[in-house]
Amino acid sequence: MFLTCMETVTKELVSWMRGHESSVFSISVHASGRYAITTSSDTAQLWDLDTFQRKRKLNILQSVGIQKVFFLPLSNTILSCFKDNSIFAWECDTLSCKYQLPAPPESSSVLYKVFAVTRDGRILAAGGKSNHLHLWCLEAKQLFRIIQMPTKVRAIRHLEFLPDSFDAGSNQVLGVLSQDGIMRFVNIQTCKLLFEIGSLDEGISSSVISPHGRYIASIMENGSLNIYSVQALTQEINKPPPPLVKVIEDLPKSKLNSGGLKMKVTSGRVQRPAKSRENKIQARILKQDLTGNFENKENEVSDGLNKKRLQILLKGYGEYPTKYRMFIWRSLLQLPENHTAFSSLVDKGVHVAFLNLQKKYPIKSRKLLRVLQRTLSALAHWSAIFSDTPYLPLLAFPFVKLFQNNQLICFEVVATLIINWCQHWFEYFPNPPINILSMIENVLAFHDKELLQHFIGHDITSQLYAWPLLETVFSEVLTREEWLKLFDNIFSNHPSFLLMTVVAYNTCSRAPLLNCSLRDDFEYFFHHRNNLDISVLIREVYHLMDTTPTDIHPNGKLDAFVALTKGQYPVFNQYPKFIVDYQTQERERIRNDELDFLRERQMVEDMQAEVDQQRVEDAAWYQKQELLRKAEETRREMLLQEEEKLVQQRQRLASVKRELRAKEMHLQDATRRRFLKLQQDQHEMELRRLNDEIERKNLIRNQEAVAKEMREDADTYRRKVDLEEHMFHKLIEAGQTQNQKTQKLIEENLAEAEQACLNADWRIQALHKQRCDDLQRNACYQEVAKLLQENRRKETEVLNAMVGEGAKKWEEAKEKDFHLKSEKKASALSDASRKWFLEKELDDALEHAEHPYNTVPRCQSGQAASGYVPRTSQLKDSSEVDSSTHISLNRRRVQWDTMEQDLMERVRNLRQRLTAQARNRCRTPHLLAT
Repeated sequence: MFLTCMETVTKELVSWMRGHESSVFSISVHASGRYAITTSSDTAQLWDLDTFQRKRKLNILQSVGIQKVFFLPLSNTILSCFKDNSIFAWECDTLSCKYQLPAPPESSSVLYKVFAVTRDGRILAAGGKSNHLHLWCLEAKQLFRIIQMPTKVRAIRHLEFLPDSFDAGSNQVLGVLSQDGIMRFVNIQTCKLLFEIGSLDEGISSSVISPHGRYIASIMENGSLNIYSVQALTQEINKPPPPLVKVIEDLPKSKLNSGGLKMKVTSGRVQRPAKSRENKIQARILKQDLTGNFENKENEVSDGLNKKRLQILLKGYGEYPTKYRMFIWRSLLQLPENHTAFSSLVDKGVHVAFLNLQKKYPIKSRKLLRVLQRTLSALAHWSAIFSDTPYLPLLAFPFVKLFQNNQLICFEVVATLIINWCQHWFEYFPNPPINILSMIENVLAFHDKELLQHFIGHDITSQLYAWPLLETVFSEVLTREEWLKLFDNIFSNHPSFLLMTVVAYNTCSRAPLLNCSLRDDFEYFFHHRNNLDISVLIREVYHLMDTTPTDIHPNGKLDAFVALTKGQYPVFNQYPKFIVDYQTQERERIRNDELDFLRERQMVEDMQAEVDQQRVEDAAWYQKQELLRKAEETRREMLLQEEEKLVQQRQRLASVKRELRAKEMHLQDATRRRFLKLQQDQHEMELRRLNDEIERKNLIRNQEAVAKEMREDADTYRRKVDLEEHMFHKLIEAGQTQNQKTQKLIEENLAEAEQACLNADWRIQALHKQRCDDLQRNACYQEVAKLLQENRRKETEVLNAMVGEGAKKWEEAKEKDFHLKSEKKASALSDASRKWFLEKELDDALEHAEHPYNTVPRCQSGQAASGYVPRTSQLKDSSEVDSSTHISLNRRRVQWDTMEQDLMERVRNLRQRLTAQARNRCRTPHLLAT
């Protein structure tokens, strides 16, 4: 939680005050306006309103809550009331406990909720959830009365004393707001109900009374705001005061018995108490002469006070009572309290002449400075001469400090002082009032010639021994109490009393003044406090007022007291207007020149600031460029390291690729071998199946000899097939070995070409990056550009050489491909030769079968040539071959032809598949290289 302090005139935020953790429900301000107390349910805090800083904090136990903490009026005492009915009084300055009120009697125990204090701070009223009202005498520190409200009242919600202009702060009427919404006003002395506001149908929610006790503002429960006139409600409150002289008579014995502590409030119509013989007050009437009526009218002041009587009281006691001094001053000066006129002056704002007041008069208290600035501005708006009066702050400061909580009264007191006690001060403006100082010098010459001759002998004029006292109204040479006592007498007498006071101050201080010989000593004396009895000074002033001759007495040259007019303030033009106007014009011209100078100086300062800013920006730019250069060098080093790492990674990747390629080739070779072996096994199984099927078909018809012959022929055929297959496999293995070598060379060439491409790409990227960097460099890098161009030329030559080497490799690959095709053609010729050989052998066998005798020599020659002896040559020559044998031979020939065709078709298909595989192997590296 926090509190905000606002300026009422400018409506601006002055300060924030933080410290409360729960909501604040009570704020109490000291009479001087310097301190304030804020209260919440768990703590109370004391604030210094000059600095808006927390001064002290009241911490309590959680079990004991705070009911209210507030200042007592017209004192430095703080009263703290807790929820356990304990009440403590504290000293504001030292915060030491002064006393504690005793506990109330058990017969009338009330849990206190609301409190009210009279304006003189002597009586405390407390109430709560009961119809009992407790009145405490704070001087005697005891409960002196318990008031029982009517039975309708069950709880008291608010208490407030009704101010009275004639009770000197000892308020007698107390407003009591109860739970039924009715506020009853009770006389605490007679315990009579004077009047009440509100009703059961239209109850009051909260209420407040104006400071003068003339009006009551109430917020009703239905949300409306009602304003009540106290004077219209009753005449008992504002009745005139009784005579000053009273006769006290002894009371009879029947009246000596007290009525007890507890009293009841009697309700009824407002009426005056009946006058009895025992309490009849007798008054002595002063005799008046014929001229007394006119004098009394002059001596009558506002609020019913008599100036003559006040002067008699002042001469008797030397000063007015502290509690009533402000009231008496306001009555003596007859202040009109023109709220509207003063508000119009304040609304004009701070005068331009006092904008920099704090530089010339550095006041510690911000509040006091604002009040002084506002008061001086109002005076300057009232009359133009006050904006050029250099001593006006010195003249008004003591009154501002005294009336800082009531700026209207402060302004009107200063204005009244200027109109009456500062008469003819501005006739020689801007010089000091020579005429007034001459009056003072004439009076001093009459009463103390020796002192005046001493002043003349040391060249001390009235501007040194009189004017400093007048322009500061003695505030520099007197203490607060002495100054207040002096102005009690000044405001109670003719305006010439102030001038006589200056003369009296010099005559009463003649001994130390006669001992002074230096001008600095005189200046110090009239600007600092001295050891002077104020009572002696005041008696001397009265003596001078009575003994000064009429021809030199200021009384005849100064007008009598004139109060400020009601409604609007009078026009003040008692000064040489042409001088003021000329000074105003000169000041305006000087102000304009100063503004021009300030503007030019501001322009120069701005230009200097821009130059400094540019210098700072340049330095920052150069520093940034240096950092960028260092960062670039660092990035280059990092890039080189990364490139080295990349080369190493590429080398490792190439080795891994080579290993993977070798493994892949090994796996392909193993797979190929397994595939060829599987094909061979399948062909063998197929041949066996065919032979078995042929044997099964011929076994039924042929005899054992035929079967034996067929088996021999089959064995012969299998050997022949095995031989051919063996030769064929050798041919295939030779081709495959050559293919593997070729593929290996091609893959190595491909790897080298790929590495060359990667290197070329890396170099091209490096060249591209270098070219980009070269474009960003200045002329200082031309030499580096030449070196880079030379490097690129050499690298281009290397790349061209590598491209030529690659072309050579591709030519070699083409030659090997041509060699492979030649081998394939040779293989085809071998197949054709073998086919021709097989057909020739088949024809020979058929011919031998048809002509066995003619073919023997051929077979023998064939045996000699091939080393193969057919089993049919072992058959016996016989002419006894029957026709059935020829038929069987023909069938066998047909079967052999069929078998030969199937075998050749299978061999052709196998050769085509192997050729396609070989072509695919040769084509794959070429595609990769491309």
